Amino acid sequence: MVSIQLIYILFVFSRTAFENGNVPAEGRVAASADQQGVTIIVCARNELENLTELLPLLNDQHYPAFDILVMDDRSTDGTTAFLEQASKELSQVRFIRIDKEYEHITPKKYALTIALKQAIHPIVLLTDADCRPASADWLAGMVAPLVSADKKIVLGFSPYFQRPGLLNLLIRAETLFTAVQYFSLALAGRPYMGVGRNLAYRTQLFFENRGFYTHKNVVGGDDDLFVNEVATGRNTAICLNPDTFTWSNPKETWADWRRQKERHLNVGNYYKPGHKAQLGLLIGSYVLSWVLGLVVGGTLLGYALGHHPLSENERLLLRIATGAFAGRILAFWGIVGRISYRLGHTVHWALMPVMDLTLAVYYGIAGAKTLVTRRKKRIYWR
Repeated sequence: MVSIQLIYILFVFSRTAFENGNVPAEGRVAASADQQGVTIIVCARNELENLTELLPLLNDQHYPAFDILVMDDRSTDGTTAFLEQASKELSQVRFIRIDKEYEHITPKKYALTIALKQAIHPIVLLTDADCRPASADWLAGMVAPLVSADKKIVLGFSPYFQRPGLLNLLIRAETLFTAVQYFSLALAGRPYMGVGRNLAYRTQLFFENRGFYTHKNVVGGDDDLFVNEVATGRNTAICLNPDTFTWSNPKETWADWRRQKERHLNVGNYYKPGHKAQLGLLIGSYVLSWVLGLVVGGTLLGYALGHHPLSENERLLLRIATGAFAGRILAFWGIVGRISYRLGHTVHWALMPVMDLTLAVYYGIAGAKTLVTRRKKRIYWR
């Protein structure tokens, strides 16, 4: 188990730790004259307060040709009246109001499909109403890799703001490690997901692959299932520049966070078999390396307390096991700690061992829950 972990950490995750292809030395990005126009899409339902803050930030992006399309999905909080006024005051903003829910497709995927059909430009950049771009260069940086004709998807990063408490640490740790996985596997030529809070792709790619048709009734997956279906090592790029991050406020209660994770875990069941296998190997070895490491430690403690002498072979095996486990912890600390530093200091480097153990417990519990048959219930995107 430790050997599998070390392969992932040293040969896969290290790609993100030391990737510098799209991080300018000055830390900023600029729009290129040969880049195509972009439509920023925001799907929102009852997000009046967030849209009030977000739209001016989007309108002020440094880019020569873009517009902002807000999909108002049956809002009842005054969003429509606000968007009518905003579309007059903010030069780039327009909106479409959706008044009905349809049985053949989930609401957000319907909203996104209409948005893609109404997009003015050949590239779309997706974010959520509760996100905030790190800078006015967010748009230019996210679509910069699409200057290359063979690139059709750009995966971005969307961290959460730091707050006190264990829940916030867990959310930030899980977000960081998820990014470590999808960035690193994309760099290894095996892209499998993206995050809709910060994701760009060509509209042509969407329609050539019939959009969300194969998973139109699955709640969630408008980002990761779509990427899982159409992304390849050749057509996918990543963006690690801190100016291109979109920051979000995390869930503040365990119940809200649990419901969010239920949607994500449900979507994971629809990944391609090869992707499920590689992720299962990664997470399974992650949890088991900690479980078996604690078993070895507990056995050693029991032997010590019982004054049971160890044979030469037992001492040798114990030294090997201890050294391997310690090496895995140090490798994780170094590699993932460096990635965290690059991704907005998501988790402080000194907390890496705490994050490591916390995620092992989290993944162990989450994995156990997926094995338990539960009554199927409806899940909502908002």
